[in-house]
Amino acid sequence: MKRRDFLVSTIAASAALWIGFGPSALQAQEPVSGGTLVWGHSETTQNLDMHQTGTASTSRVLQNIHDSIVTINSDMEVVPQLAESFEISDDGLTYTFHLRDGVMFHDGSTMTAEDVVYSFERLRDPETGAVNFEVFNDVEAIEAPDDMTVVIRMSRPNAPFLARVAENGAGVIIPAGSGDIQGETPIGAGAFEFVRREFGNEVELARFDDYWDGPAYLDGILAREITEPTVRLTGLRTGELHFINDIPAERVAEVEADPDLQVVTWAPLNFDFVNFNHDVELFQDPRVRQAFDLIIDKELLMQGALWGQGTTTPTPSFPNDASRNGDLVQRAQDIEQARALLAEAGYPPGTLNVVFKVTTNYPYHVESAQIIAEWARQAGVNMTIEQLTWADWLSQVWVDRDFEMTMMNFFTIWEPDRLYYSLYHTTGGFNYRNISDPLIDELAEAARGEVDPDARTEIYQQIQQHIFDEALDVLLWYRNGSIAAQPSVGGLDTVVHPNGSNLNFHRVWLQS
Repeated sequence: MKRRDFLVSTIAASAALWIGFGPSALQAQEPVSGGTLVWGHSETTQNLDMHQTGTASTSRVLQNIHDSIVTINSDMEVVPQLAESFEISDDGLTYTFHLRDGVMFHDGSTMTAEDVVYSFERLRDPETGAVNFEVFNDVEAIEAPDDMTVVIRMSRPNAPFLARVAENGAGVIIPAGSGDIQGETPIGAGAFEFVRREFGNEVELARFDDYWDGPAYLDGILAREITEPTVRLTGLRTGELHFINDIPAERVAEVEADPDLQVVTWAPLNFDFVNFNHDVELFQDPRVRQAFDLIIDKELLMQGALWGQGTTTPTPSFPNDASRNGDLVQRAQDIEQARALLAEAGYPPGTLNVVFKVTTNYPYHVESAQIIAEWARQAGVNMTIEQLTWADWLSQVWVDRDFEMTMMNFFTIWEPDRLYYSLYHTTGGFNYRNISDPLIDELAEAARGEVDPDARTEIYQQIQQHIFDEALDVLLWYRNGSIAAQPSVGGLDTVVHPNGSNLNFHRVWLQS
């Protein structure tokens, strides 16, 4: 098997995200240095340890502090970053990374193979609590033959390994021995270094002058955490903020038409789904799960909660993913059939009480839950909504798994292994719903070892069909992404990462 064929088998998505620019977003400007960008960040940061954090909100900030050994380009191809080059053996069992010379960490140390080995060993150590630990399940050994070379030996071919290392913190390199402080004072090799964080309020970053890819134009970034969409937009228009992400969904068209603002929109940003706790006896019955699927009118919910800023989907696989199962069609709303299924499962109208936990970190989740609760009432279900802060949702739902129903969205999920192994395998790092399905486990493991692209695609399509048939979750929609900025912000076309979620400010500048 040739290296190129092996790489092709790991990348299912070959087309870039759709991105649209407002009329002033690409005006020719000469970059200048200086100034602090004030960013209205739509979410609150949590654990600042890039290896441990499972939230896109925190990763969006940390991506400016850290770099990975490899990354992806605009064509969704894996390319070197902290590695200068890499090689894969013909049998797919050995990965050799040649490190970039002279890479500096924010603590003043120079990156060597020791740091890479430390980072990868930390990621795969169960005691670390890394969300991407299962990326390294097939790793047999991590070796450093010299200061600038790292060799990873696999116990079997793992087709998605390189693509998984390229994304979501699995390839982030930190200084050897720094793990204990990363959660509060992250140290990386990125374009900006951490200064301070006021929890729930703001995060401050400063330019790292010794960045290997050249210093940023900005002196720094002040990320103000503003979860209320209207407050963010008001702050942008009054000049309090230079930049915001997530324009209020109901006002996207209005902001796009504003000649005094720059706008970038793209699709998709993420997917949203309704989740069941499969450890709860109620949701171990597929008839109950299917009933809740039938309760929801996905298109109407998307219009009501997102103001049409999205596209409904029966599968989490993105539209440009070659492994997407295009034969799936969402269940249409059928309240009477839902009532019948619930009665058949032993829950006649008025006897079923369910608690739906949602986070105020995503206001449209609260609106969605309120709409779903009304449909549930029509189906004879008494649904109580509990609104949680982001920290409380993460504690109760993500960590303690103390919930019956919830709703969440996932970002940067362009690689099918992360979708179907991390989210649906019994031991997956993102399987907070306690799903344990022997068929999915078998198929997800088989997909990892399958290096033929067509065969892998078929496996992933089987997984999607099974998820749909069993209604393991209720897939709702892809949500569109948007950012807006004042005219003084330059380089706006460089901000959105190819994965559609991360925001990088390395090549952004302020005119004044």
